[in-house]
Amino acid sequence: MQDKGVFSVFRSIFSLLLSYGFLLLANGLFNSLLGLRATLEGVNTSWLGFIMASYFLGLLLGGLFAVRIITRVGHIRAFAVFASLMSTTALLHPLFLEVSQWMLLRFISGFCMAGLIIVTESWLNEATPSHQRGGVLSSYMMVNYMAAGCGQFLLNLGDVGQFQLFSLASIIFSLALIPVLLTKQSAPIITTSSKLSFGLLSQVGPLAILGVFVAGASNASVHAFAPVYALEVFGDANLIPQFTATLLISGLVLQWPLGRLSDKVGRGWLMMFVPLCISVSALGVLWATYYGAEFIWFAVACYGAFLFTLYSLAVALINDIVGPELRVKIAGAILIVYGLGAISGPIIVGPLIDLMGVQALFIVSAVTSALLAALAVYRRVYQAIFVKPVQPFVAEPSNQYSSKELYLAAHQQVDEQPTLSPNEDMTKP
Repeated sequence: MQDKGVFSVFRSIFSLLLSYGFLLLANGLFNSLLGLRATLEGVNTSWLGFIMASYFLGLLLGGLFAVRIITRVGHIRAFAVFASLMSTTALLHPLFLEVSQWMLLRFISGFCMAGLIIVTESWLNEATPSHQRGGVLSSYMMVNYMAAGCGQFLLNLGDVGQFQLFSLASIIFSLALIPVLLTKQSAPIITTSSKLSFGLLSQVGPLAILGVFVAGASNASVHAFAPVYALEVFGDANLIPQFTATLLISGLVLQWPLGRLSDKVGRGWLMMFVPLCISVSALGVLWATYYGAEFIWFAVACYGAFLFTLYSLAVALINDIVGPELRVKIAGAILIVYGLGAISGPIIVGPLIDLMGVQALFIVSAVTSALLAALAVYRRVYQAIFVKPVQPFVAEPSNQYSSKELYLAAHQQVDEQPTLSPNEDMTKP
């Protein structure tokens, strides 16, 4: 790919980011709305975990099969199909209030969101040179969390117990189609087959894969239970949008600085630093909840700032390893790993909240992030001690030395041979 300036890159992906921003604005509203409506309908946290896990099960299967739709009809048409289905499922939720029906609708939504993420991330990676990828993906994640955070404030525009907020989410999902459908930029040309190769995952190493998995588990748990946590801690429903918005919007604060830093110092160092900060921040939220209420907003902001950089950091690490011809396939593989983590998170955290209380949300996050940081440190130390760096190959012409130089070198080698005494046997070692 011909090298582009950073402004040229952003100009080429502006329409895509704008559409994706609308999607995340609607999705941010919808995720919190669904959790609050489920609580209002008397659904306990264990079943709420299964409802949210259904979404991520759809996300996982979307990573497997949505890529086939994209390779068949192209990025732009696939984006339109998936966004239209997201809009439709948003309208169906208030019409069907059974847990099983919501699980089915969330499954469909997750499948569609997987397709939208594959379209967006593979398009971004195709349009971005390697040395700018950290910054561009960080900007992508900034759009992600700014839109999702702003979506929380839309909760105040209607009654959670009525249908208006569901309709508003549907409208915004539909508006997301406009920028992509009107873009003048060409979508990536897909030349590879649509079949996903799981062998790709073995090429990227365990650290990047587990980074995506932990990000999926933590992000899904936060989206599912942060409104429940806020309601339990504050006892005031009016503070729920502020709490969840603080958590999500703070995710954009460090996206660009850490993304650019990863371009300069390497992703490996930050894969040690960021998970450790997530763990410490999660413990800080727990401390502030019970012992320093005046610090809870700061603690939550720190937690969100580090948590939501983990995914983009791990994705940038993966895309540094694979070639450009595998961008679509690897985007699907990333979603499979993310989906497995996101399914596991709510299913584990939901029952733990029933047993331990809402603090289980941050306890689980602190433990898993600490384990990820420990793996990153282990791999860094192991490679420094046991893995010898491979010297880059440099082609050397065979005729670079003159015959005189070769003659002198040969005679020097003869002169340096040790002299044997007459009694020494030359066959002995």
